[in-house]
Amino acid sequence: MENTTLFTRQHENALIILEKEGVFRIKPEWIYRKYDDVSTHFIKKYDWLSYQSHKRVPRPSGVTYPIWCSVDEGYMLREIPGEVVIKLSIPTDQIIYFDSAKWDLILNHMYVPKNQEDEKAFYAELKARGIQNPFTLLDDSESRFHPDLVQRIRNSWERVFEIDEWTMFRVQANIWEFSLNQVLDVSK
Repeated sequence: MENTTLFTRQHENALIILEKEGVFRIKPEWIYRKYDDVSTHFIKKYDWLSYQSHKRVPRPSGVTYPIWCSVDEGYMLREIPGEVVIKLSIPTDQIIYFDSAKWDLILNHMYVPKNQEDEKAFYAELKARGIQNPFTLLDDSESRFHPDLVQRIRNSWERVFEIDEWTMFRVQANIWEFSLNQVLDVSK
């Protein structure tokens, strides 16, 4: 089985958890703590990402959210006080790759276009329908007026897993968990 090197930045307590439990997994309460007042927004998107990721690589029992990883040492998140960077060797078939630029669109409730032509056509349709601010289409107060557009936007999000441009700046990876024997190095 082929392995791939990935890098993840985690709280320094990840090492204690890894030593104690033998495996590291993301706990939902960590996301709430990290994102504080905007955590509800992120959790909705993480729930969607987790569900879609499970279709691609089955989620182990007891796991809720994936672990975010960089695919390139040159573009990984660097260690900061209180956090460590963990270099991993993960079986390639356990990795879920995604386009981080497309993920940013999802976080902003935006349409993920197939290409530039599709993007132009979508925004031309919004303009023709008198929609000034596409950011609000998925808000509860707006979505009921345009259910067809809401569905198109949500359906477009699956394109986050389509890698159009494989560069260290755009491609990121998710894994469900890692064990102590998959750790190659730790930077503190």
